[in-house]
Amino acid sequence: MKFTSTRNPSVSVNFAKAILDCMPEDGGLYIPAEFADLRKWVLYTDEYTSFSNIAGTLTSACINDEFSPIICETIATKAFPFSPKIQKIDDNLFSLELYHTPSGSHKEFGVSYLVNCLETILTMKGGTATFLDATTGEIASSLARAIRGKNNLKAVLLFPKGFVRGLTKEDFVWNGGNVLPVEVDGDEKRCHELVREIFANRSLVEKYNLTVANTANIGRLMPQTFFYPYAFSQLKNQVNGGIFYAMPCGNYSNLVAGLYSWRLSLPVNGFICPTSDEIKVDLEGNCEIMDSIVDLKNRGNADPASPSNLERLEEIFSTSSLMLKHFVYPAQVSKEETEAACQKLFKDYGIYANKSTSRAYAASLKRNDIFGDEGSSIVLVMRDHPALDSEFIRHTLGKAPELPNENPDSLIPTELKHPCVSSPEEVMLIIADEL
Repeated sequence: MKFTSTRNPSVSVNFAKAILDCMPEDGGLYIPAEFADLRKWVLYTDEYTSFSNIAGTLTSACINDEFSPIICETIATKAFPFSPKIQKIDDNLFSLELYHTPSGSHKEFGVSYLVNCLETILTMKGGTATFLDATTGEIASSLARAIRGKNNLKAVLLFPKGFVRGLTKEDFVWNGGNVLPVEVDGDEKRCHELVREIFANRSLVEKYNLTVANTANIGRLMPQTFFYPYAFSQLKNQVNGGIFYAMPCGNYSNLVAGLYSWRLSLPVNGFICPTSDEIKVDLEGNCEIMDSIVDLKNRGNADPASPSNLERLEEIFSTSSLMLKHFVYPAQVSKEETEAACQKLFKDYGIYANKSTSRAYAASLKRNDIFGDEGSSIVLVMRDHPALDSEFIRHTLGKAPELPNENPDSLIPTELKHPCVSSPEEVMLIIADEL
């Protein structure tokens, strides 16, 4: 599979280039330039097909010009010792739980896959790479866990002052680990600014082989495409009609990944999501992307620090506008409707739902106009463990769930006995001294 840029369709790079040098020079984002037809394959899957098997098969189908099927299967097996879970909630309501990971976050799927792909590429071709990301904990714990013992990868993580967490002392480079934590004299916004300023200097990016572990990197986004054929394989013998996914918007990565699944000819009937500042519903009930009002050439570069996948979503709409406006179904959801949805899920089904899941469920309740038959089912995408949003749940329900024993490392604080930094030059000096 080749990858092109959202800003320049003449760009053509392979998978290795797209994830190692993850930000195209034209300021856009990498996107797949072509899609295989995998409908026949997915129809042979069933509830006995493992998530790692689906991941390995899809990896092979998408990048078979770079990796052999055996290597693709090995990447997926190493990346996914954990799996999503499908749970039946009601006759036509299911949940797709993405938080059964060591950190309790869905992000771990993408991070683990990206790390194992990069380590494979660098082992085969030589060289090293360094992740540079701003974080307050979730990415830190996932990335530190994924790169432990890797020979060719390091991570430089920028934390707001006083918010270093998700790491063990064994992870630190000065203790022989692969992570260089840097405490920034400022808030999370300042950490993001520093990452942007460093990535704006192409010579630094190339000198230190910098990349990111967030969804600006297509290798972090790509594995989210695996969720939907896996859900279909688990549900195909349980449902008789269409399957619609209700999901939080977030930075739109799960929505883009779902639409990429459709482009791979995998069975997808539609996506329901709450409206946001960027995605609205027009007077006819169709999806409308507000950013499309501004031409790409009049925008700044895509953000390597805190990415939005709207530009990728716009590209999908621009190539299939009529069809895709009948695949994405936004619904305006109020604060009161969100809380009512949270209460309904708990009262009717005993489910704790965080704010984003509750908003997605509220949206699905408002868009029952899209179901063409009584056999259609809703799959509620639950991205993160509800205990990570205990404040909202406790406010809404009066009580909140606890994190399971295997999850708390993303919340454990760590004290660094190193000076804080405030400029990109200081960050690069630390990188030059420590890596």
